[in-house]
Amino acid sequence: MGSNAEHKINPQAGHEPVRWIGREPALPDTIVPLGPPGASADTSDGGGTARSKWIAGAVAAAVLAVVGLILWRGHTADPVAATLATQQAVPLVSIISPGVSSVTSTVTFTGTISARYDMPIGIEGDAGRIVGVYVEAGDHVKRGQLLAKIDESVWQPQVNRLAASLEQAKAQAALSAAEYRRAAAVESAGALSAEEIEKRRALSLTDAAAVKVAAAMLAEAEARLNRTRVVAPADGVVLTRKAEVGQTASPGGEALFRLANGGEIEMRGQVAEQDMAVLTVGQPADVRLVGSAQPFEGRVRLLGAVIDPVTRLGDIRISLKPNPALRPGAFARGSVQVSKAERPILPQTAVLSDIKGPYVYVIGTGDRVERRDVQVGGTMSAGIIITNGLTGTERIVTTAAGFLREGEKVNVAPSPVAVATS
Repeated sequence: MGSNAEHKINPQAGHEPVRWIGREPALPDTIVPLGPPGASADTSDGGGTARSKWIAGAVAAAVLAVVGLILWRGHTADPVAATLATQQAVPLVSIISPGVSSVTSTVTFTGTISARYDMPIGIEGDAGRIVGVYVEAGDHVKRGQLLAKIDESVWQPQVNRLAASLEQAKAQAALSAAEYRRAAAVESAGALSAEEIEKRRALSLTDAAAVKVAAAMLAEAEARLNRTRVVAPADGVVLTRKAEVGQTASPGGEALFRLANGGEIEMRGQVAEQDMAVLTVGQPADVRLVGSAQPFEGRVRLLGAVIDPVTRLGDIRISLKPNPALRPGAFARGSVQVSKAERPILPQTAVLSDIKGPYVYVIGTGDRVERRDVQVGGTMSAGIIITNGLTGTERIVTTAAGFLREGEKVNVAPSPVAVATS
């Protein structure tokens, strides 16, 4: 026999059970009997069937017990609790009937304070060096008042020379005129020929024309000399001063001064396209500067003739009374009262919006939800102003409107007044 041959032992001879070479013997205490306690060894062949029957019977009994419990609870359930559960499935909402309130409609806009007529002032003549500046920004000036002076060292001698030339031309013209008069006096006596008399007459006319030429040249030089003097073209307030002594000024360059003609001030702003239709020239307006609670009274002076196709805004100008606090360039906010009307006012939670626009939910017949499209006119501390779509007598959902669907049935929560009196 080889080393892997099986070694059989007769169990009836009292020897140990069969063992395989290289394997551990099975321990007797690891065998767990599946049958009930006290079962004899000779029934081990049919034990599996007995255990299956016993388990099936236990499961059937448990199922019958559960079914019986369910049927018993179904017959003994509280009908009041069932009704309450059914009611809780219907949404509970709060409503409001807003009525109407007096609402003042205003149009608001922003802009800047500006001079009504902002006049840039520069030089009109030839370029030159500034030799004097006589005003500062904020000064009130009169028409013709000297603001600055350009170097006149070139033009003043020319004016003097042309003035002397004019006097010389006048003297020559007077002499020629006297000679012509004497020749004309002796013409009848035949002392001078007709040709000589005609020459003297022509010389007299020539010298008179030379006087006019000299006078014109002098006037031109004086005008150029006067252009070296920068003066105020009208009464007003100096807004800015760019002129400095020693600076070279030239025509077409940066303005030396900016003048508010007459000191008139206005606000320039822009309003939305839909608000232009309700505004008219002459309406009263209030203007407030940033950081100041003081209102400045004004009136609508001008409305733009066109609407910007990009921004959809139009120009508006508000005339204001002169005030030291109204400085051009300051940012301001204006408002114009356009109308008074009776409008419903709703809480912000009651107004919803989607792709179709703003809307509210109204409780209709049978306590079912109905959608109502509205038009919003603005907001105030009390809520949202509704300009179209409601009369104020409807029952409008104020709470949980965002979780409802059109046509859904709801329960209306009692008002706090009704709860207090009950």
